[in-house]
Amino acid sequence: MRRRAAVLCGAAVVVAGTLTAASAGASPSPTPRAVRTAQLTWKGCATTDHPTLQCASLKVPLDHADPGGRQITLALSRVPHTAARSQGPLLVNPGGPGGSGLTLAGFVASALPKGVAAQYDVIGFDPRGVGGSTPALDCEPKRFTPVRPDSVPATGALERANLERARSFAAACGEKYADVLPYVDTLSAVKDMDAIRRAVGASRLNYFGYSYGTYLGAVYARQYPQRVRRLVLDSIVDPTGVWYEANLAQDLAFDDRHRALMAWIARHDATYGLGTDPEEVEAAWYAMRAALAKRPADGTVGAAELEDTFLPGGYYNGYWPHLAEAFAAYVNEEDSGPLVEAYENFGAVDASGDNGYSVYTSVQCRDAAWPRDWERWRADQWATYRKAPFMTWNNAWYNAPCAFWPVPPAGPVDVSNEDLPPALLFQATDDAATPYEGGATVHALLRGSSLVVEEGGGNHGITLSGNACLDEHLAAYLADGTVPRGAGAVDAVCAAVPDPKPLSAKVASGTAHGSTLHGLLGFRG
Repeated sequence: MRRRAAVLCGAAVVVAGTLTAASAGASPSPTPRAVRTAQLTWKGCATTDHPTLQCASLKVPLDHADPGGRQITLALSRVPHTAARSQGPLLVNPGGPGGSGLTLAGFVASALPKGVAAQYDVIGFDPRGVGGSTPALDCEPKRFTPVRPDSVPATGALERANLERARSFAAACGEKYADVLPYVDTLSAVKDMDAIRRAVGASRLNYFGYSYGTYLGAVYARQYPQRVRRLVLDSIVDPTGVWYEANLAQDLAFDDRHRALMAWIARHDATYGLGTDPEEVEAAWYAMRAALAKRPADGTVGAAELEDTFLPGGYYNGYWPHLAEAFAAYVNEEDSGPLVEAYENFGAVDASGDNGYSVYTSVQCRDAAWPRDWERWRADQWATYRKAPFMTWNNAWYNAPCAFWPVPPAGPVDVSNEDLPPALLFQATDDAATPYEGGATVHALLRGSSLVVEEGGGNHGITLSGNACLDEHLAAYLADGTVPRGAGAVDAVCAAVPDPKPLSAKVASGTAHGSTLHGLLGFRG
């Protein structure tokens, strides 16, 4: 799901009349012009933040087994290298599945040290079905319009209502995109990535992926090991749990992260006045949820929408002060305005979110087998909910269309690999979206890889996010291939950056890059 945290992340704006482009190996041109590389024609699409950004499109087969058949279009972006010697393309992906990567190219190029970024053509892309690529999927517009049924099916009526929503979404996708859905999957996206490599005229690819983008990169490396030059994976999907088991593991981890937020609020009781006992604060949160289930705030924020609003706090602790203020205002002042505003900033889904969700379900439901027996789902979700009530049922309904998906599963990919150059992996110990076990597993599966751990970190997406120790390892690897080597299961450890301060303290959290990055990564990815 591609939501945007507007309260922290400013939108990039195209600069009118500015079409700056750069040729390979040259400084950006002062005059607007187009630059052709292999099969691509790059045109300036500058933004205020990224004045040298260029855009192009690439046609690829819908079915790579039929290269002469129907073609679809991928939207690409790049910040061209400016150094005299280029290290080639650095393809970046923000995850999802369903995440747009066009803006990520500009962010990565600006967040890396200038001397490192100058050596790469940093390339972003909208994967098939996403955003500026065509066709862009939107199975059921405005699916997340509030107020949705309570996610916890405490009654048969609530379960039936949520089940019908899942069935209808799967049916709508099947009816609208019957000819496309068999080819919206990770393996097809990987073949698109290799088409991008060929189109830019590179013999090998450098790749940097976050979240689901780590699975995408690992699958690419498995399919084309000889075409990988450097491989960076940040916040790593456990490929052995794709995708049903991975979501159950997420439920437990997100509950832990939500409790970490409750504990943080308790530590700052002087600001929020919700109590000094984390359990007391958590009880107040669930009381707020129960009240909103009966009477949604402003007719907009019910129980499901409250969960949507607080879920981003499980991805990035920079959102905690905003969420805590909304929580405190509702409980202490009976003021729902800040909560509605928080929902609009963090939880509400726009048209790009509808598109992202359509691609998310299309990829995950196609990639691997999901239980088709709802009795299995019901038993697993209730068993998990008893341990982790925060997001278990919300997450279940988010993925439930896969129980009714109209296209059979392709099956997950074994990403084990002994033929790669050293890969660099980053993982936080308390990451909820991709729990730590994923990083450890992929480290074992990719021979020669190096694992850098953020000890005590709970954010999802940890490089280029304010941790200088992590970023030094990333910069060294991209500069000359240097990776740390340790004697044990972990090759290097970096301490987590401190948790944020309440907004009223007016203390900078030191995570300016983090706020930008996490707006680009979105949630559910």
